[in-house]
Amino acid sequence: MIINSTPTEVEIALLENGKLVELQNQKTSNNFTVGDIFLGRIKRLMPGLRAAFVDIGHSKDAFLHYTDLGPKLSSLVKYTNGSMSGSRNTHLLDNFKIEPEIDKNGKIEDVLKRRQSILVQIQKEPISTKGPRLSCEITLPGRYLVMAPFSDGVAVSKKLSSAEERKRLQVLVESIRPRNFGIIVRTAAEGKKAADLNEEIESLMGKWQSIFNQLKDAKPPQKLLSELDKTSSILRDLLNESFNRIVVNDKDLYHHIKNYLGTIAPEQVNIVNHYRGKKPMFDAYGITKQIKSSFGKTATMSSGAYLVIESTEAMHVIDVNSGHKVGSGRKNQADAALRVNLEAAEEIARQLRLRDIGGIIIIDFIDMKKAEQKRELLKAMRQHMKGDRAQHTILPLSKFGLMQITRQRVRPEVKKNTAEVCPSCGGTGKINASILLTDEIQRDLNFIVQSRPKSKIKLLVHPYIEAYLKKGFPSTQMNWFKKYLKWVRIQSNSDLGLMEYKFYDANQDEIRLN
Repeated sequence: MIINSTPTEVEIALLENGKLVELQNQKTSNNFTVGDIFLGRIKRLMPGLRAAFVDIGHSKDAFLHYTDLGPKLSSLVKYTNGSMSGSRNTHLLDNFKIEPEIDKNGKIEDVLKRRQSILVQIQKEPISTKGPRLSCEITLPGRYLVMAPFSDGVAVSKKLSSAEERKRLQVLVESIRPRNFGIIVRTAAEGKKAADLNEEIESLMGKWQSIFNQLKDAKPPQKLLSELDKTSSILRDLLNESFNRIVVNDKDLYHHIKNYLGTIAPEQVNIVNHYRGKKPMFDAYGITKQIKSSFGKTATMSSGAYLVIESTEAMHVIDVNSGHKVGSGRKNQADAALRVNLEAAEEIARQLRLRDIGGIIIIDFIDMKKAEQKRELLKAMRQHMKGDRAQHTILPLSKFGLMQITRQRVRPEVKKNTAEVCPSCGGTGKINASILLTDEIQRDLNFIVQSRPKSKIKLLVHPYIEAYLKKGFPSTQMNWFKKYLKWVRIQSNSDLGLMEYKFYDANQDEIRLN
């Protein structure tokens, strides 16, 4: 993990086997993030949408849909009102009477009222013209556990492969969980002892108590609990034994991360390094180059095959192109198509994480006839997307050879502008006719020779122009020698535009003509 901190933002790059797989940034001025808990106020009820718009202090009202209210809404409202009025004297739910669940097919106006205060949690960041999306199903995430008030029971992550370990954790957490608090056991809890899990439950209960204390005098809209900053939350959710290095360029952030790791994974504190190099950190680790090659409309793979990625308001479309990889024979074509598709599946999984593409994704793979090849491709796609933290569903290839994927959209898609202004035309789209370039160089050379008859002259041009001026017998360079009795050195510089050229004297100072 490479963490680049600047005065205005923190950029986080995640590398796996040297390849950039995630890129996230957080503006230091952000006043909220996914997971923050607010006391909001209902601004408008929209029965037609089965939704409400809630004021949480953001420039756009946040969106709360009926399906995000959760079945325990009545209990949440009762607890919130009791805490605000002072009739509740404890954050514990031991003696709290859980209210009946709301009807999942009910109407928004039957359960919420305009100007009502309500406890909400940010579920998705603002995307495009939409405000934040909210949920009333409050959760308090930790390293090993996620706590859900007004719920009951224990759920264990399905990613834990051992049935015996899942059973052990379920029995253990059931014995220590507070009453009327549901617990979700995360994958990171594997092998942890009762003391570790109990310590985290106490920490999460401390956060719940902090919310209760603030509710007493709260006036909506008001933030009651901040989620960890993006760096810490990524470390909490992602950190495992496979991490071997975390590099950060900011001294204060370096100490903050070391302290945070000391609380969640003391054995990995030593993997944190403070970068002191003179080059920009993203350049030193080759991340800038990967960003430039990975973003944009086209993504090229090592074999020469490439992806074309197009985005619309409704969905994202990815076209797989083989380049020159498909062989001529029928068998060769089938095998080559499968190879390109398998390579593309790995790159697509990386691109979805890297760009944080969410919503509906349609992939047009190269056509394959055999059913077993289609199954192999589906299996490979699911395997490559296993490491993706966003919830996703992958459907088998349709009869048209298209694969459909839905991926959870939590934050706006990462977009990087990889285009540069053309040095030849300056962005106008027009350049002087190339046939006139040698005339311009000749004209400027005449002036320099007349004004500096004894000066040595060097000409820097684009490699194509260098080849043109030196080609043939006699070449243009030789003709200049005959005319001026002076040898003009010609050197190429690929940084120059095709129509750019520069003259230098013996001291390597540029000879400027205007």
